[in-house]
Amino acid sequence: MTMRREHLAWAGLAAMTVSFGLNFSMGVFFAPTAASYGVSATALAVAAALGTTVTGLAQPFVGRLLDRVGARAVLVGGLALISGSYLLLSMVRGTWQFVAAYMVLGGLGFAASSTLAVTTLIGRALGDRVGPALTRAAIGINLGQLIGPWAATALFDPIGVRATYALFGAVGLAVTGILWAVLPGDQVSSPVAGQAESLSGRARVLVSFGLHSATLYVVILMLPRHAIEEGWSVVAAGRLVALAALAAGLTALVMVRLQRQFRPESLLRGLYLVRIAALALAISPLGSAALGVVAVLFGAASFPIIPLTMAVLSRGLDPARMGRTLSPAWVIHQLAAAAGLAVASLIHSQTDSYRGYFALGLGFSVAALLLLAPARATAAALPPRFPGEHEARVAHYSR
Repeated sequence: MTMRREHLAWAGLAAMTVSFGLNFSMGVFFAPTAASYGVSATALAVAAALGTTVTGLAQPFVGRLLDRVGARAVLVGGLALISGSYLLLSMVRGTWQFVAAYMVLGGLGFAASSTLAVTTLIGRALGDRVGPALTRAAIGINLGQLIGPWAATALFDPIGVRATYALFGAVGLAVTGILWAVLPGDQVSSPVAGQAESLSGRARVLVSFGLHSATLYVVILMLPRHAIEEGWSVVAAGRLVALAALAAGLTALVMVRLQRQFRPESLLRGLYLVRIAALALAISPLGSAALGVVAVLFGAASFPIIPLTMAVLSRGLDPARMGRTLSPAWVIHQLAAAAGLAVASLIHSQTDSYRGYFALGLGFSVAALLLLAPARATAAALPPRFPGEHEARVAHYSR
């Protein structure tokens, strides 16, 4: 039995719950893995950076696959890979095995099962009405963060780290099988013809997306470790990620409704303001006492940025070329995230703290907000220099 297209948002939610839940839960696994496997904290940070790099470099290939074989096959294949990486991580013995499994299977699996695939799946069915459905599907990002870290921290003591890896992988494969059975195949017309459309007119949005990514992964993956260094317990630190996810999910529900009245660009600017407040608090003298509030504000303001940015970038694109066209956005997203993780690790190695990178992330967020500042009022106010120029400006800045 296949799923009707108006229900694709719920399938996308389930897929993102597994994909992002497994990807972001790794931050909770880091400290217990180092203790149980004998893997150094540096090796774990390198694995995270390399896995994120693999995800970014794979995006053009994933984009072409989405246009050639369809989003259903790519999405299910990616979920199988990332779930399989957890099964393999439950069995590895050496550091290089851990890094390879996390980097290759986890990196490729997340590349094929994250927002690019879900955006293409839903975008082909709904066209320019993708915004609310994609925002609803993206709640799965937050559900994965909420369920994954909470379940992991609850399971470490009774069953151990290896068994927790195995259980997570098995559950991921079970959900993957269900999605394979219910998802409809997306029809792709002339999937190998033509080139990707240009995103050059949306360059400022792309740059802001990269600045967002350079901070997002560092805070979500490293916030538990930062909290432990500030004196928190492993369980309490792991639940900061779940707290951020809960706040993000509630914000996403609000964003679904607000998109009926406001353009995504306006909502993005509001979210960046909240994000700036969160990072300012993270580097304030309040220190560890404020980390709970930081998690709530940062989660609420960061994850809803992803579907809103995709709604802006995908507006008006040819559905048959959507995978290839949007893949550069995800190359930027993942490579910026990898660079952020690498720089954060370098700063941590020199200062024994992530506060320096949180300050850098604050600067990135201010820059992203400035890039999204509206320009149409200034352009529209200028007197026309030739007949029809005013109408041309209005049409350009309304796109």
